Amino acid sequence: MQQDTIKVRVRYAETDQMGVVYHGNYAQYFEMGRVEWLRNKGISYKELEMQGIMLPVVSLHMNYKKPAYYDDELSIVTTMIYLGGVKIEFNYEIFNEQGDLLTTAHTVLVFVDMKTKRPTAVPDFLMKLVNG
Repeated sequence: MQQDTIKVRVRYAETDQMGVVYHGNYAQYFEMGRVEWLRNKGISYKELEMQGIMLPVVSLHMNYKKPAYYDDELSIVTTMIYLGGVKIEFNYEIFNEQGDLLTTAHTVLVFVDMKTKRPTAVPDFLMKLVNG
Protein backbone atom coordinates (compact mmCIF):
# COMPACT_ATOMS: atom_id res chain seq x y z
CA MET A 1 0.00 0.00 0.00
CA GLN A 2 1.32 3.38 -0.99
CA GLN A 3 0.42 6.42 1.06
CA ASP A 4 0.62 10.20 0.70
CA THR A 5 -0.51 13.08 2.93
CA ILE A 6 -1.55 16.61 2.02
CA LYS A 7 -2.72 19.47 4.21
CA VAL A 8 -5.67 21.77 3.49
CA ARG A 9 -7.27 24.56 5.47
CA VAL A 10 -11.07 24.59 5.74
CA ARG A 11 -12.42 27.65 3.96
CA TYR A 12 -15.50 29.51 5.16
CA ALA A 13 -17.41 28.63 1.98
CA GLU A 14 -16.98 24.92 2.79
CA THR A 15 -18.94 25.17 6.02
CA ASP A 16 -22.61 25.30 6.92
CA GLN A 17 -24.36 27.77 9.20
CA MET A 18 -22.86 26.04 12.24
CA GLY A 19 -19.28 26.45 10.99
CA VAL A 20 -19.02 22.69 10.32
CA VAL A 21 -17.69 21.37 7.01
CA TYR A 22 -20.68 20.51 4.83
CA HIS A 23 -20.69 16.76 4.13
CA GLY A 24 -20.63 17.16 0.34
CA ASN A 25 -17.26 18.91 0.48
CA TYR A 26 -15.46 15.81 1.69
CA ALA A 27 -15.60 14.32 -1.82
CA GLN A 28 -13.52 17.30 -2.98
CA TYR A 29 -10.99 16.71 -0.19
CA PHE A 30 -10.65 13.08 -1.29
CA GLU A 31 -10.19 14.19 -4.90
CA MET A 32 -7.44 16.59 -3.82
CA GLY A 33 -5.74 13.74 -1.98
CA ARG A 34 -5.76 11.31 -4.91
CA VAL A 35 -4.81 13.97 -7.49
CA GLU A 36 -1.74 14.81 -5.42
CA TRP A 37 -1.07 11.11 -4.78
CA LEU A 38 -0.92 10.55 -8.55
CA ARG A 39 1.14 13.71 -9.11
CA ASN A 40 3.68 12.51 -6.54
CA LYS A 41 3.96 9.27 -8.52
CA GLY A 42 4.78 11.28 -11.66
CA ILE A 43 1.42 11.50 -13.46
CA SER A 44 -1.29 14.14 -13.43
CA TYR A 45 -4.99 13.86 -14.24
CA LYS A 46 -4.31 16.32 -17.07
CA GLU A 47 -1.70 13.99 -18.55
CA LEU A 48 -4.10 11.04 -18.31
CA GLU A 49 -6.76 13.03 -20.15
CA MET A 50 -4.23 14.11 -22.80
CA GLN A 51 -3.61 10.40 -23.37
CA GLY A 52 -7.34 9.81 -23.83
CA ILE A 53 -8.10 8.36 -20.39
CA MET A 54 -10.75 9.49 -17.91
CA LEU A 55 -10.88 8.29 -14.34
CA PRO A 56 -14.45 8.62 -13.00
CA VAL A 57 -15.40 7.71 -9.45
CA VAL A 58 -17.84 4.77 -9.53
CA SER A 59 -18.06 4.21 -5.77
CA LEU A 60 -17.62 6.48 -2.76
CA HIS A 61 -18.20 5.38 0.82
CA MET A 62 -17.62 7.74 3.77
CA ASN A 63 -17.80 7.45 7.55
CA TYR A 64 -17.99 10.60 9.62
CA LYS A 65 -16.45 10.30 13.08
CA LYS A 66 -16.08 13.94 14.21
CA PRO A 67 -16.76 17.28 12.53
CA ALA A 68 -14.22 19.56 10.89
CA TYR A 69 -14.67 23.29 11.42
CA TYR A 70 -13.92 26.53 9.65
CA ASP A 71 -10.17 27.33 9.60
CA ASP A 72 -9.11 23.84 10.77
CA GLU A 73 -5.97 22.54 9.10
CA LEU A 74 -6.78 19.05 7.88
CA SER A 75 -4.35 16.27 7.00
CA ILE A 76 -5.73 14.09 4.22
CA VAL A 77 -4.01 10.71 4.14
CA THR A 78 -4.55 8.92 0.82
CA THR A 79 -3.60 5.27 0.44
CA MET A 80 -3.81 3.37 -2.84
CA ILE A 81 -4.95 -0.12 -1.94
CA TYR A 82 -5.51 -1.66 -5.38
CA LEU A 83 -4.45 -1.08 -8.99
CA GLY A 84 -5.33 -3.62 -11.65
CA GLY A 85 -7.75 -4.65 -14.34
CA VAL A 86 -9.69 -1.48 -15.12
CA LYS A 87 -9.73 0.13 -11.68
CA ILE A 88 -7.83 1.86 -8.91
CA GLU A 89 -8.98 1.98 -5.29
CA PHE A 90 -8.07 4.40 -2.51
CA ASN A 91 -8.67 4.66 1.23
CA TYR A 92 -8.65 8.04 2.95
CA GLU A 93 -8.34 9.32 6.48
CA ILE A 94 -8.81 12.94 7.48
CA PHE A 95 -7.28 14.22 10.72
CA ASN A 96 -7.45 17.61 12.42
CA GLU A 97 -4.45 19.45 13.88
CA GLN A 98 -4.89 17.63 17.19
CA GLY A 99 -4.56 14.29 15.42
CA ASP A 100 -8.22 13.35 15.84
CA LEU A 101 -9.57 11.05 13.12
CA LEU A 102 -12.51 12.92 11.60
CA THR A 103 -13.50 10.97 8.51
CA THR A 104 -12.63 7.78 6.65
CA ALA A 105 -13.54 6.93 3.08
CA HIS A 106 -13.02 4.51 0.23
CA THR A 107 -13.29 5.22 -3.51
CA VAL A 108 -13.21 3.07 -6.61
CA LEU A 109 -12.30 4.72 -9.91
CA VAL A 110 -12.41 3.10 -13.35
CA PHE A 111 -10.11 3.84 -16.26
CA VAL A 112 -12.27 4.86 -19.23
CA ASP A 113 -11.28 5.43 -22.86
CA MET A 114 -12.43 8.98 -23.72
CA LYS A 115 -13.33 8.04 -27.31
CA THR A 116 -15.31 4.88 -26.67
CA LYS A 117 -16.56 5.79 -23.16
CA ARG A 118 -15.82 2.17 -22.22
CA PRO A 119 -13.62 0.81 -19.41
CA THR A 120 -10.02 0.21 -20.40
CA ALA A 121 -7.08 -1.54 -18.77
CA VAL A 122 -4.81 0.33 -16.39
CA PRO A 123 -2.21 1.99 -18.64
CA ASP A 124 1.18 0.25 -18.63
CA PHE A 125 3.03 3.50 -17.90
CA LEU A 126 0.94 3.99 -14.74
CA MET A 127 1.58 0.43 -13.55
CA LYS A 128 5.31 1.07 -14.01
CA LEU A 129 5.21 4.38 -12.16
CA VAL A 130 3.27 2.94 -9.23
CA ASN A 131 5.21 -0.32 -9.00
CA GLY A 132 8.56 1.43 -9.46
